[in-house]
Formats: sequence, C-alpha cells, structure tokens
Amino acid sequence: MPLSSSTPQPPLCSINNLLRKSDSIYLLPVNLYGPRDDFDLETSHVIPALIRKCIEARKCGDDTVTVWGTGNPTREFLYVKDAVTGMLNATESYDRSIPVNLGSGEEVSIKELAEKIASLTGYDGDLIWDTSKPDGQPRRKLDTSKAREEFGWEASTTLTEGLRETIEWFETNHPSQHGQID
Repeated sequence: MPLSSSTPQPPLCSINNLLRKSDSIYLLPVNLYGPRDDFDLETSHVIPALIRKCIEARKCGDDTVTVWGTGNPTREFLYVKDAVTGMLNATESYDRSIPVNLGSGEEVSIKELAEKIASLTGYDGDLIWDTSKPDGQPRRKLDTSKAREEFGWEASTTLTEGLRETIEWFETNHPSQHGQID
C-alpha cells in the first residue's frame, strides 16, 4: 500500500509488521541506570557521574563535589534489571506496534538525587551547584500506565534500592576503583 504525504503515517513498527509479516513492538524506556553503566565523567549521564564523583571525593577527602545546574529539574529513572523484565514481559505478551513507555513512576529532583547519592556513598562534603551549566528539560517523566494495562508490568526496584546496587557494583568492579584508568 503506497503512502502519500497526506496519509497519516503509521509507526515504523506497523510498517515493518505489515511488510515483513513480523511482530515488532515499540518500547520507550526512561533514563536507565545500573551496574556496568558508563561511569566515564566525560560521557556518563547524571547517576553514574554523581556516583563516581561522590565516591572519589570521599576517598580523596575532598570537601566539595560540583554538580551541574540548579538541581531543580526533575527526572524519572529506571533500574536496568526492571527495564529487562519489562522488555521480556512485553516480548512474551504484547503484540501491538503502539509505543509503550517503561519507567519507574518515581520522579525526583536532581538536587534530591544528588543528596541521596552522596548519602548512600558515604560522602559527607558539600554539593556545589554550578549554575553556569545547563539544567536541561525542567521535567522528564513518562506515563507508564499502558505497560501495566497491556502486559501487566510495573517496575519493582525503588530508586534507593537500585542506587545501592549500582554503588556496590561500582565500588567492587569498576576499574577506576582498583588503580586502573578507564
């Protein structure tokens, strides 16, 4: 069936399903984090960067850790093991090409996140907010009700639990914690 520019365009998954007679699904996970994340300070996202900064500052006895922005924006994060469970559940019991969001449903400000990571890593110095750096979007949170309705999935790991496991993995396994440069 040819598509004209005036015809509403179906999602790419729908086209793929029609042309190849396949069952593609379209899942959109929110910001992921967890063990084996990218902890490189030049390329990492907020959670692994804060974990590494706080642990290294604690070990070096630094009084301050600099955090980008004002700390006011809010974000939703999803622990990687929950994301995998959601993907597996969807693969087993969801056969539509309509996009479905995967998220934790737990929204936290960057300031609250930084304070929680500092506490969980045992860093008791000050967090300094570098307001010359960008905040990014003011809010990023997904409606994940379709995942629950369509294939019975909800995240089961709280932010605190996931952060604890990620911090433990980093301190035990990351090369930077064993005298190796990453």
